[in-house]
Amino acid sequence: MSSPRDRRVSRRIGAIAESATLKVDAKAKALKAEGRPVIGFGAGEPDFPTPNYIVEAAVEACRDPKNHRYTPAGGLPELKKAIADKTLRDSGYAVEPSQVIVTNGGKQAIYEAFAAMIDPGDEVIVPAPYWTTYPEAIQLAGGVPVLVLADETQGYKVTVEQLEAARTDKTKVLLFVSPSNPTGAVYTSDEIRAIGRWVEDNDLWALTDEIYEHLVYDGVDTGSLPVLCPYLRDNCVVVNGVAKTYAMTGWRVGWMIGPQDLVSASANLQSHATSNVANVSQRAALAAVTGDLSAVAAMKTAFDRRRKTIVSMLNEIEGVYCPMPEGAFYAYPQVKGLLGKTYDGRLIESSAELAEYILDTAEVAVVPGEAFGTPGYLRLSYALGDDDLVEGITRLQKLFA
Repeated sequence: MSSPRDRRVSRRIGAIAESATLKVDAKAKALKAEGRPVIGFGAGEPDFPTPNYIVEAAVEACRDPKNHRYTPAGGLPELKKAIADKTLRDSGYAVEPSQVIVTNGGKQAIYEAFAAMIDPGDEVIVPAPYWTTYPEAIQLAGGVPVLVLADETQGYKVTVEQLEAARTDKTKVLLFVSPSNPTGAVYTSDEIRAIGRWVEDNDLWALTDEIYEHLVYDGVDTGSLPVLCPYLRDNCVVVNGVAKTYAMTGWRVGWMIGPQDLVSASANLQSHATSNVANVSQRAALAAVTGDLSAVAAMKTAFDRRRKTIVSMLNEIEGVYCPMPEGAFYAYPQVKGLLGKTYDGRLIESSAELAEYILDTAEVAVVPGEAFGTPGYLRLSYALGDDDLVEGITRLQKLFA
């Protein structure tokens, strides 16, 4: 009979799945390093450099000895104030700096929020397709993710009726994401108000991830959950960061906004987990959120152009259907028409096998829908150069011609 010390890795940590998106990106980069002409649609990472004024702020911060020391675990006071000001400016949500905690990217904000909100056995409703980290963060906190599927026939958006059918007496939190990773779906203001009222009526918490707030296309009438539903502000957590908006994925600065008691608890957790975010990164983030949005607008214009190109080209492939995403920088085509067939003597029965075949044969990296809770789909990020995008999808068109 085995003893606990025979388990080299704890059950809790051993159960964590590797990030599928980072795994695909790492494999694509490794193949590129070997000299193979791989085109990667896997990582959700803008191909633009961080705007120069932000980089210069970091350079100056490096030279200032005050940034060589510990600072408050929950974030630089001036950055917390700037985030509060930016939140009011960009979404109309008025919060105090004391309601803000600065984290090592949005992932840490999500983990800390769930750790502070839920106890073992509490259920969190998670609309699917979902970003890969959400269920893992919930389970690490002892919670139970309850998936609610929204497919392409409903624009990848869940309804109040679906949420109600998934609710039990153990439900504590609704995870709400708009614009969505991986689908690019954007909820309208009316849809958000209806969901917010349902949250309020059932005395639940809501965690809303607004990391793609500036990447909304076609003039969609949308907004921030606690702004459209102000009665939720005492039971609502907002997660955001500089990664996607300012092309700062590697700087690792995110934040969480919430009621004071929850933020204080999260700050206590962070004080023992990581302490403060790197001060140079915080100074760079300060320059980002206090600057204008001209660089953001230029990136959005490019993403919008690529969005239309990738959807048009994907829909030219027989067996593929790709709705037009209204936000973020992802296309999420349904590819069930390509499954159950033999290609080059290789039977492909799942989207995971399809993604492997595409990488091996066409040298194009995509992420299978299994990573997002919905087999039969692929996620392609169009945050890459226009020429690479066209070349990559052209390879897919030839592969499945």
